[in-house]
Amino acid sequence: MADDIRHMQRALALAARGAGQVAPNPKVGAVVVRDGAVVGEGWHTRYGAPHAEVEALRVAGEAAHGATLYVSLEPCAHHGKTPPCTDAILAAGVARVVYAAADPHHVAAGGAALLAAAGVAVTGGVCAPEAAELNAPFLHAARGARVPFVTVKLALSLDGALVDASRQRGWLTGAEARTAVHALRAEADAIAVGIGTALADDPALTVREVPPPRVAPLRVVFDREARLPRGSTLVRTAREVPVTVITAGRNPTAEQALRQAGVDVLAVSDGPTALRDALEALRDRGVAHLLAEGGAGLASALVDAGLVHRLITFQAPVILGAGALPAFGALPARTANTAPRLRVVERRAFGADLMTVYAVSGD
Repeated sequence: MADDIRHMQRALALAARGAGQVAPNPKVGAVVVRDGAVVGEGWHTRYGAPHAEVEALRVAGEAAHGATLYVSLEPCAHHGKTPPCTDAILAAGVARVVYAAADPHHVAAGGAALLAAAGVAVTGGVCAPEAAELNAPFLHAARGARVPFVTVKLALSLDGALVDASRQRGWLTGAEARTAVHALRAEADAIAVGIGTALADDPALTVREVPPPRVAPLRVVFDREARLPRGSTLVRTAREVPVTVITAGRNPTAEQALRQAGVDVLAVSDGPTALRDALEALRDRGVAHLLAEGGAGLASALVDAGLVHRLITFQAPVILGAGALPAFGALPARTANTAPRLRVVERRAFGADLMTVYAVSGD
């Protein structure tokens, strides 16, 4: 079992190399082991390219016969952009397959049962929690979710504030943390901010400082009154990288001006389900993973509506003190005894800043 875990951890590390390049497919890594020695490795490098299993088996060659294949996701049994991985596994003469997470997709699932029926020894669930976290947005979508997997990212002071009392914008976190944020952007289908952040920061919401993703993320602004200025960076570049502004349909003139500038305007009903309706509309447009970067109003609204799956904070070693803008000041008050305790998924230091990933929903 220790060897199974060790080889699966290597498969998971390989899988992570596909970040930003394989969506809407999952990130998958594979390792071929024969007589205790690794004879082949591979990962899904790019959407439409051979899957991890095929790459690892190609490297292993004849040594794959009678070997064990470790793969971070259940091998697929359907013909999509590439042939079924189960065909390649059977053709290579693999004796045993060990996989981490089961594939819940109604089309791709069933590979483990097919292999077992063909006489291959199959073991599932090795490092399953780690594998599920690696592909959480994919698995969320594969289960038929009606809304995207939502990650909220916030840069905070030690006292939980987003900006100081003067409301003058500046970097709370250092360069290493900011680069990590761009890596998060590269894995998202869309990056969202509220209109307050859009007006205060005039952001570009593009991926920089890391290798560009295969598809640039859609840029989204939650903006009930269609107040996003035509001279803003987002509007001026909307024909280069798509921008969607989500409104309540209150200002048709402003909405039409945005459309003429190349912005996609999505009007939703302005009621208690407006936020969920907007997310469902984004999901219908192919957004499986939404990264919400602020500000306080949008983050609080998403949390309050129960629509957040992961919360990622980058905490800088500074205290902003009286008058600073709290990240969740718009949420209803809770007591220490009744406030939900979030599960910590990961903690990592980037320079002097501390990144913490929290699981907010059950996904």
